[in-house]
Amino acid sequence: MRRRGLSLLMLVTTACDAGFLSPADPDEPTELVYQLIPSGDPYSPAGILLRWTAPTSGRALTYDVYARSSTSEEFGLRATTTSTSFHDAGIPQLQYYVEALDADGESIGQSEAVEVDERNRLPAPRSLTSVTLNNAVQLQWDPNAYDAAPDLFDLYRVYSTAWSVAGGCDLSAWALEGTTVSDGFISRGLPNGETRCFAVSAISRDGHESLWSAVREDTPRYDARSIVLDASDIRRASSAFVFMSGTSGGFGAVVSDTTPGADVVLERRSDGALWFRAARPETRVMQYGVSPISDLTSIDRAPVAGYVDAARVMAGFGYVFRVQGGDGVRYAAVRVLHTTTDYTLFDFSFQSQVGNVELLRAP
Repeated sequence: MRRRGLSLLMLVTTACDAGFLSPADPDEPTELVYQLIPSGDPYSPAGILLRWTAPTSGRALTYDVYARSSTSEEFGLRATTTSTSFHDAGIPQLQYYVEALDADGESIGQSEAVEVDERNRLPAPRSLTSVTLNNAVQLQWDPNAYDAAPDLFDLYRVYSTAWSVAGGCDLSAWALEGTTVSDGFISRGLPNGETRCFAVSAISRDGHESLWSAVREDTPRYDARSIVLDASDIRRASSAFVFMSGTSGGFGAVVSDTTPGADVVLERRSDGALWFRAARPETRVMQYGVSPISDLTSIDRAPVAGYVDAARVMAGFGYVFRVQGGDGVRYAAVRVLHTTTDYTLFDFSFQSQVGNVELLRAP
């Protein structure tokens, strides 16, 4: 079998009378790219996925994938495939190229080499903080990884593990909680009273994983005041809120946007902004003032006029709700603690006495 020699330089021919580059060889694979597969260890990816475009001539039947771990080594055959992609498990090699073979097993063309570029690794996320919730923990961190290279950034990976008094964070049991493009994440379905450890890494578009953030410990608790609402187009089952459940005196329930009696729905509009929208005609809302407030207690009295059917959600701002029930009007207050493109986190207070504009925190 004849095999062409590898050249890391693109061979081009200048058309003297036209002044442009010649077209690509129709027998050569082109557009070879790679994608690392993160493992949680920035220095040991789980593998690499190679993809390329088949030669335009249509003569290629199989492909040989070659790789080497350093520029001082010779390339060696890694695999043969009929596909235009290849998954190389384990720690990736430094450089790869692909050679196309025809029906007789003869080499007809090869791609340029692609090199795994560690310079694409982003910095570790900084300033990981948390908010304790009921059966959940809300995490937030600085967007420094995105800010360092917006064109390279892809997403964040969030990890957690168990914690014990005797041993602290269980380093052998780290597991992926999920991924997000936002600088915030909610870990849900956690047992109350059990501490967990959390950490975050940043992933580049080609799959390089950053070092982890500092570890954050948090313990979900019962009756948390911080309420999480999801945008209705993301998670309908937890996108609406009821300030008071009927006449039984129950306060504060996260419900579906289809639940009868829901007071407010978190709605994401076409520009990506989140809005509090009245879920029924008997509920109205208004933004409290024109600037953020320092605490929910800053809203001491509910205005008696100026309510509308929707208000844009902004972190730090206060909102007042006018809720009409069968026995009269009640008022509620909300202060938004944090908001992302997918959810918002807030404190609320509710005045259970009909017609009373004094807003006291619900028990």
